[in-house]
Amino acid sequence: MLGPIKVADLELSQPLPTLRGLDRYIGFKGLVRWHGAPLGYIDVPIVNGGCSAASLGQAIKSAYNWEILQQALKTGLIAPVKPDEFQFEDVLTLAPPEFEGEYPRVTVAVCTRDRVEALDDCLAAILKLDYPQLDILVIDNAPATDATRELIATYYPQVRYVKEPRPGLDWARNRAIIEAQGEIIAYTDDDVIVDAGWVKAIAKTFVEYPEVMAVTGLVVPYELETEAQVLFELNGGFGKGFERQQYYVPAGAEMPWYLLGTGNCGTGANMAYRRSIFTEIGGFNPALDVGTVTNGAGDLEMFFRVIKSGHPLVYEPQAMIRHCHRRQYAQLKSQLTNNGSVLAYCNAAVKAYPKMRLAFWRLALTWLATWHCRRVVTALMHPTQLPLDLAWAELRGWFIGLTRYRRAEKQALGVDRKFATESAAAAHQRYFPHYFGARRPVPAPPALPNCKAGAMAVRTIEVTQPLQPITDVAEYASVRVFVNYRGCGLGYVDLFNHGRPLRVSDLQRSIASQLWGKLVWPERQLTVDDRWNQVCQAIQKHVVPDSSVATAALAPRLPDHVPVSIIVGTCDRPDDLRNCLQSLSQQQTSRPVEIIVTDNHPRSGLTPPVLEEFPQVKLVSEPRKGVAYARNAAITASAGEIVVTTDDDVTMSPVWLETLLAPFARADVMGVTGNIVPVELEAFSQQLFEHYGGLGRGFETFEVGYKWFECSWLHVVPTWELGGTANAAFRASIFHQPEIGLMDEPLGPGMPSGVGEDIYLFYKILKAGYTMVYKGDAQVWHRHRQTMPALRRQLYNYSKGFVSYNLTTLFQDQDWRVLLNLGFYLPMYHFKRIYQRLRGQSAYPIRLTLVEMAGNLAGPWALWRSHKRVQREGRSAPYLPPHQRYVAPNPSVYEPQLDEYHPASRAS
Repeated sequence: MLGPIKVADLELSQPLPTLRGLDRYIGFKGLVRWHGAPLGYIDVPIVNGGCSAASLGQAIKSAYNWEILQQALKTGLIAPVKPDEFQFEDVLTLAPPEFEGEYPRVTVAVCTRDRVEALDDCLAAILKLDYPQLDILVIDNAPATDATRELIATYYPQVRYVKEPRPGLDWARNRAIIEAQGEIIAYTDDDVIVDAGWVKAIAKTFVEYPEVMAVTGLVVPYELETEAQVLFELNGGFGKGFERQQYYVPAGAEMPWYLLGTGNCGTGANMAYRRSIFTEIGGFNPALDVGTVTNGAGDLEMFFRVIKSGHPLVYEPQAMIRHCHRRQYAQLKSQLTNNGSVLAYCNAAVKAYPKMRLAFWRLALTWLATWHCRRVVTALMHPTQLPLDLAWAELRGWFIGLTRYRRAEKQALGVDRKFATESAAAAHQRYFPHYFGARRPVPAPPALPNCKAGAMAVRTIEVTQPLQPITDVAEYASVRVFVNYRGCGLGYVDLFNHGRPLRVSDLQRSIASQLWGKLVWPERQLTVDDRWNQVCQAIQKHVVPDSSVATAALAPRLPDHVPVSIIVGTCDRPDDLRNCLQSLSQQQTSRPVEIIVTDNHPRSGLTPPVLEEFPQVKLVSEPRKGVAYARNAAITASAGEIVVTTDDDVTMSPVWLETLLAPFARADVMGVTGNIVPVELEAFSQQLFEHYGGLGRGFETFEVGYKWFECSWLHVVPTWELGGTANAAFRASIFHQPEIGLMDEPLGPGMPSGVGEDIYLFYKILKAGYTMVYKGDAQVWHRHRQTMPALRRQLYNYSKGFVSYNLTTLFQDQDWRVLLNLGFYLPMYHFKRIYQRLRGQSAYPIRLTLVEMAGNLAGPWALWRSHKRVQREGRSAPYLPPHQRYVAPNPSVYEPQLDEYHPASRAS
């Protein structure tokens, strides 16, 4: 279960906001921007329904110091008005200067088909574009109704509407080429929201780089509200990073096989071209993309042809749009299957360029092995963020894509014949003479400048003056640029210009990245480390609000109005129970707290007299033996939003409860465990148990999530490192989720399996994508077994339970890592302990190791017996939130009984 994530922009040129009203989200994903330029994401937990400006600032400062430094220096290098001294604190406050060149006319082409609501949102955002010369064109592709035309006529009269009867996205894109009025055509889809600076970033790239024929941009998620949307973004999404990239192969040169994977160049929802390129290389291939059986790759095939023709393609992340990902799981599955359209692109390209057949096959097979097969094998080995059925869908799409292009080509030819008219045919012949399969003519390579072989130009710039392009280097393939500050040398950078002028952006990036240590405070005598430390301090002062720096370091606290239920399972240990309840009654808290004791052996009558001393405590009777049964009975009867579990043989300090609950202020945290320390080590058995490993996991607080869950193919997730339910707390809502539910009743003390109900609950929480926190300072004191026979029984049960837990994850969760863990790592662990004992390197007795090994061997049989017992005795009724209770009883499930000492029973 992947919960909703709030997405929003964080503009660093403005004070960071404190976000509130995020109670229904489990996390916040912020897109960090510097004067509009995207730097990257921060993932911040939501605390008490919001994110403070301090927490946002600290996260940004920790993740993006280098990126902020680079952006600030690049701005400082081109600023028309500079401070008297090139001081970094002053540069941080500078805004990038406005573009002073002449903007070309740009046609924004939106290709749509019967998605009026999405188109309405898309056009509303396009009309807010900050651009002076804009031509907005909507291509209505084979519509079933007139709804799109009516929408534009009624609400968007400034938008030009054109109907393209040929069904298929690439037919619509080709029609846009014919109808466009601008020299630049920027394509987008109807399910995106464009950023206000989208077209400006595209146009500036084309103006600065006249040789560039195509520009793609960053695609970020518009929302992450559903599981399908979160899954898609977690597995790559549409984003291609936050660094500008250029893809270029000189005309006539052999194109490297890895560049054929043009999906790395961008996506069709955010791409722009000079209109003249289509006259040279033809239009989009209408046998590809949505509306055909290939269902995609028309954009990838066009990227390939642009690069193959010897023209650069630039990926510019400042040209940003927001995409509305598929909301439904079935839609996501279909989308991933359609990713196999890449093979249709390969077939189309091979048909046009048969000499590249081997290169394309290398690409296809590499993609199959390193992407699809790897993801399927990973999903088969253990649960992953990409469910197995989605991995299979992607792999199936690869094989489907192998055969679909020929069929799509025939269909496209039929569509062309069906709708052809004389005027349309003439226009298409002009722009798209090379539609289907015909070999593309290799364009004549552009005239290369007459570069001096091996020669390098030398130029000098002064950083106290705004950077200017270096245009007099056409005879050179590379340039060494010496950088001065007030006439004193700071260093130099080498740039490869390939006979072209050096643009300002080229100089900016190289100087800022290579000479940053000299540019920040150039007149100070500092080491590189000192400069970096001062840069970090300056960025923190600029980004993190001064008044809230201290607040950021404070630990969160769960609001006092959140009710808590504390569950204590007991089985005929009245003295221990009395001590435990005495500790619980002394907790320092102002929140509503209910204490529930589950009597797991009510026939003995030992527990009710103890509870007479604690009238505020509720008693639940669970005659079915087993800790999981007992705790589930109390959980289903509890009323708190947080459920705390502990044992009757522990005691705790008065501040334990609030310390344990603090991490629940974060919405993504579903489970918290604490430290379990020995109350005494008087007996030799108690000392041996601590040597075995004890129950504590240290005094350092840490957290784990899904990445920890799936960190290795070879090792199972070590949930036992999180402690146990003798000191744990859970958000009650998890017990109502089908992916998690109650504790697994065949596991745990009191069952033949021995233990494991707690670590399997941890496993399910992490598998569902949530976070667990171990609080080392939330400690309880546990009384270890005081005799050797009791210790041996305990270790035997632990060892059975460890194997039972592993087998449960194998059979119920298909976690095949278990086989290697039980077949290799576990025996090696025992042999290592025996070896260390024989060498005198350990004091742990071999006889106890043999007891553990015997327990491991008995684990499978014990688990089978436990399942048989649960079949006989039945499972507990499912947990229902308090407001959903009091429904008609279901006779097929066992209902725990409230004891006569329960207040509700007394009242009756």
